[in-house]
Amino acid sequence: MRHKLYHFCLPARPLLTLLMAGGLPSAFGLWLFSACGNSASTPTQGKQKIYIDESYQQLFQAETETFEGLYKSGDIVDVYKPEGEIIQDLLNDSCRMIVLARDLNQKEKDYFTSKKSFPVSTKIASDALAFITSKDNPIQNLTYNELKDIFTGKITAWKLLDSSIKNKSSQDTSITIVFDNEKSCNVRMLKEKLLNGSDFPKNCFAVKTNPDVIDFVSKNKNAIGIIGVNWISDRDDTLTLSFLSKVKVLGVSSEKDPGDFFQPFQAYIHSGEYPFCRDMYIINREGRTGLGTGFAAFVAGDKGQLIILKAGMVPATQPVRMVKITSK
Repeated sequence: MRHKLYHFCLPARPLLTLLMAGGLPSAFGLWLFSACGNSASTPTQGKQKIYIDESYQQLFQAETETFEGLYKSGDIVDVYKPEGEIIQDLLNDSCRMIVLARDLNQKEKDYFTSKKSFPVSTKIASDALAFITSKDNPIQNLTYNELKDIFTGKITAWKLLDSSIKNKSSQDTSITIVFDNEKSCNVRMLKEKLLNGSDFPKNCFAVKTNPDVIDFVSKNKNAIGIIGVNWISDRDDTLTLSFLSKVKVLGVSSEKDPGDFFQPFQAYIHSGEYPFCRDMYIINREGRTGLGTGFAAFVAGDKGQLIILKAGMVPATQPVRMVKITSK
């Protein structure tokens, strides 16, 4: 099997760099700085509760802290929950603003239209799922079809993998699959992409959060875990470095070409070569130009997009370019 010989890194690291150019989009600029006619809440002041997918907790803690640091009169109350619960909260009007690893589907849009409510969806980033194992596990890469066979229950032991046989790294142990939460975006994406909506096999179980997945995998050589890539992408963050010291991120081939392996680096997310990419959205049904609209504009603007870049994701609203740096 052939392996890609270069990786994507953040600026000031070797090989590939993703740079962002461009300014705040004009529509968002107008949202952020226009007056809303309501003294209690403007795009930069007031209080707004936002329900955020737990997979993006690390990222949005940075986003909300930066926003509140710039706009002292703005109070963002960030609540972290699984995707399935957040959608229900939006539908039953328990919240007005959410962050998801997908846009609303047609059924959800039709529901809001029937209520004469028209949520505004703003794509803010592209990210990916990451597949992790213990550092003691000799497997380095998995093909797309091997992953599919693992998650559909066709392959239940490490020694049955072609990559294990070819690398002479056979493990006579059963594979344990671990994910964060039955209602998470990670689970939903895997069901859609690998299982055609079916249930996971019996050797699969949930813990609670992405950090719990990392902890379990680090202590169990036979486990494979699924997490959001932003938990292990910011190599300037001490928590990320702690996680990376415990687990190994697997390379994954594309579905059509099992010979090339890609890790969930920004370059391969941006190019679409990594096969488990997804888009992230802020969905706002605030119904007026208040603090929620201002925060969405901030995340989609220069500073918010730089935070996304640093977190290992691909910014959505800014032009990007890739630069390959070769050493002599």
